Amino acid sequence: MLRYALKRLVSLILSLAVASLVVFLVVEVAPGDPASFMLGVNAQPDTVAALRTELGLDEGKLTRYLTWAAGMLSGDFGTSYTYRTPVAGMIADRLWVSLPLALYALTLSTLIAFPAGIYAAARRGKPGDMAVMGATQLGVAVPNFWFAMMLVLVFAINLRWFGAGGFPGWDAGLWAGLHALTLPAIALALPQAAILTRVMRSALLDILGEDFMRTARAKGLSRRQALWRHGVRNALIPVLTIIGLQFSFLLAGAIIIEQVFYLPGLGRLVFQAISSRDLIVVESVVMLLVFAVITVNFLVDLAYALVDPRLRSRT
Repeated sequence: MLRYALKRLVSLILSLAVASLVVFLVVEVAPGDPASFMLGVNAQPDTVAALRTELGLDEGKLTRYLTWAAGMLSGDFGTSYTYRTPVAGMIADRLWVSLPLALYALTLSTLIAFPAGIYAAARRGKPGDMAVMGATQLGVAVPNFWFAMMLVLVFAINLRWFGAGGFPGWDAGLWAGLHALTLPAIALALPQAAILTRVMRSALLDILGEDFMRTARAKGLSRRQALWRHGVRNALIPVLTIIGLQFSFLLAGAIIIEQVFYLPGLGRLVFQAISSRDLIVVESVVMLLVFAVITVNFLVDLAYALVDPRLRSRT
């Protein structure tokens, strides 16, 4: 297991190195000069040049990349061009909204999808299975931003059970923070739960046809007992893959939901940074999200090896 983990760790480090270079180059080739944008179209050339020097934009791209990459290794993401504050502090403030939101939504989607997928697989072809599959089809088809607006209309405006948007901060208490994130988490979770339910059902149906499942039935286990004792664990590999991808999506792709609920998360920070040409913020946030995606994939690989020991022997 240790050898398997070390190989995956080396792959993670190489992927991060390549990703940092790609992120830097892609952002740097984007049109527009941050100094000219900040000073406006009527700024004098010498003023723009002075600001470029102050921001370090007049240095070579290789020097800027190495400075940025070395700073990230030590936790220093540089200084925002627009706000003139450390990027690390800005990211930390926003991460305390986006990370709990992603975990909250992932927990909800998993709690919904696992029993629904198992229920549908155990009743294949029956009305219960068709009802679950119909609900998942609807969940996949409905855009999450439209669903978010419907949640606001029903539960915030009509029933007044939740606020329509905003985040009070964790200083207001755990309950207040979770209460403010509940509607956004539901809006993010239900479409992901629909996908995960279909994957869980499909994986279980494939497992039910395996020889070891027929052997378990022949030894006297009922269909439900064989499903719970042997089927669920062996169906977890594709499900873990989807869960890992969903967490990465929920952390990095919640920008629309954050806009609907006016949440000060990473998505809104990136949107604002792109609008103001704050390149250092864009690069740092995107790299952080890349790190999250690659790290989650690394953890999913380790989970594979724990669930299925055969994978360790193939490396």
